[in-house]
Parts: sequence; C-alpha cells; structure tokens
Amino acid sequence: MKKTLALAALAAVTAAGIAPAQAATYAIDPTHTFVTFEFPHFGTSTNRGRFDKKEGTVEFDRAARTGRVELTLETGSISSGTPTFDKHLRSDDFFAAEQFPSAKFVADKFSFDGDKVTEVSGQLTLRGKTHPLVLKANRFNCYQNPMLKREVCGGDFEAVMQRSLWGVNWGLNMGAPDNVKLLIQVEAIKQ
Repeated sequence: MKKTLALAALAAVTAAGIAPAQAATYAIDPTHTFVTFEFPHFGTSTNRGRFDKKEGTVEFDRAARTGRVELTLETGSISSGTPTFDKHLRSDDFFAAEQFPSAKFVADKFSFDGDKVTEVSGQLTLRGKTHPLVLKANRFNCYQNPMLKREVCGGDFEAVMQRSLWGVNWGLNMGAPDNVKLLIQVEAIKQ
C-alpha cells in the first residue's frame, strides 16, 4: 500500500512538472517603453518624434509560441523637441490628434526562432484607418527583474510603414517621403 501511494505521489509530482506552460499577462511598462518614428527631411537630415503617453498589455505563451499585443498611443502626446513642429504633427496634416486621439496596434501572430520572438504581425489603426503592420524584433529577451522580483519581457522592434495608407499625405507632393520608420523599444512586466 505504501509503495502504491509513493508511486501515485511521484506520478502526480512528475505530471505537475511537465504540465504545459500557460499564457501569462504582461503590462507594458511606460518608463521602459518608447515609441518613436523617423523620416528623412528632403534627403538631408532626419526628423524624429515620439509618443510620450502609451499603454498596453501582452499575452505571451512561450511554450505554445503564441501571443497577443495591444498597444495604445495618445496621439496628442507627440513630442519632437520643437513645439511648433509638435503642433503641426498634431494637426490634420499628420495625426489629426483632436479627431483621432489615439492610435492602436493589435497583434496576434508571433513568429519565433527557438524561444526568441522574431516578429509580431498585426493591425495598426491610425486616423480611423486600419492596415496590417509587421514589427521585426531586433532583440528579444525575458529576464527576472531584480528590483520588481517579476519576469519582464521585451525588445527592440521596428517596421517601415507607408504613411499614405493611413491618410497622412502632407508633403508628398513636395517630395517628402511616404515611408516612415517606426521604432518601438518595449518592456512588459508579468502580472
């Protein structure tokens, strides 16, 4: 009888140890997440801007190689370092921040190389228009944060987007480029 109980206990412990991992929820850490964009200024210099207010969540299951991202940006929080340019970027010429106060990226397809995320595919909604967007991961990592005592996952992601698809057409007739580089450095904390 004791042998049977011991074998049953061993089987239960072993089964618990090999149970499949479940998806975890991560909250985007706004102090370690930066969403910036850049584009050439008439082939001479590079204009850059960032969104200072952002929030979101990540559902991530490394074992199943699945995930979901929701990232919301407040378009009125745009900052280029130049107040007059910020005002222009918030105007109807670019982000139309008053009419469209937020932009949202929702992704549900993660691509992997081993256990590293290599790209995240989803839909970007900007100025009321939604189009596919694929973010390539230049770096992806999960680590145990020594201060928070929780797992943090994140990386550097980027895409080149054709802004006219979202109705951002200002300057195209003057030679301003249609392609804009989007850079997202993100860290998300396991909840």
